[in-house]
Amino acid sequence: MNETHSITLNLQVVEAGAKTTADVGFTTPGGQALHGHGTARRHPEDPEVPQIGDEIAIARALFELAHKLLDNASSDIGDRLHRRVHLPA
Repeated sequence: MNETHSITLNLQVVEAGAKTTADVGFTTPGGQALHGHGTARRHPEDPEVPQIGDEIAIARALFELAHKLLDNASSDIGDRLHRRVHLPA
């Protein structure tokens, strides 16, 4: 079966001083809401380059979300096979 799905991610980035946080989330086609969070902190001696903090925080949020998706898929496969399944990252 060939299908194309479009999934919209909701991403929010907040910069507060030397700390940047990113939250990303979406709802799976099966209706489950998943969320990832990431944080970046600028060292006091580093120059202020907000783009770098954004990139790090977003990458960490997406990384957490990716792990949750893999765990979700492992659980779905395990339910069908009636055994525990591990999908490596």
